[in-house]
Amino acid sequence: MLRSMLDPLRLTGRLLLLASLAGSVLTHAAEPLPLAIQGYDPVAYFTMSEPVRGQSELEYEWDEQRYRFAKPEHLERFKASPGRYAPRFGNLCAMALARGEIKLADPRYWLISDGKLYLFGAPEGPQRFLNDPAGTLMRAERNAPREH
Repeated sequence: MLRSMLDPLRLTGRLLLLASLAGSVLTHAAEPLPLAIQGYDPVAYFTMSEPVRGQSELEYEWDEQRYRFAKPEHLERFKASPGRYAPRFGNLCAMALARGEIKLADPRYWLISDGKLYLFGAPEGPQRFLNDPAGTLMRAERNAPREH
């Protein structure tokens, strides 16, 4: 039995299989992480009070996503406290989550409430959130995917 395991043809086949598996792992690891907030700068919502597109040269990977920043100082702020600046529900619409739906947010529709950034899928989202912030947040938290 030991002799058959060491047979040159079988050994070569096993080495080729291992090499192909290693190649696929390396290829997978080299794939870029998804872009957070469609490339908008999360810190700009707090410092500039508006959505601002980030620059591809100013990227930072956090929580399995790539964040972009409009200014180097925004990147540094985010690095120091990413949980403070990242949207509470990532790329998802807070109002849709409150209704039990999963819908991507549009970074142009946003609100900062109690120091947290929330994104919405439609222009009326922020106002609807403000009509019942505690209830909306409770429902959204309950329905949010566990990774957010």
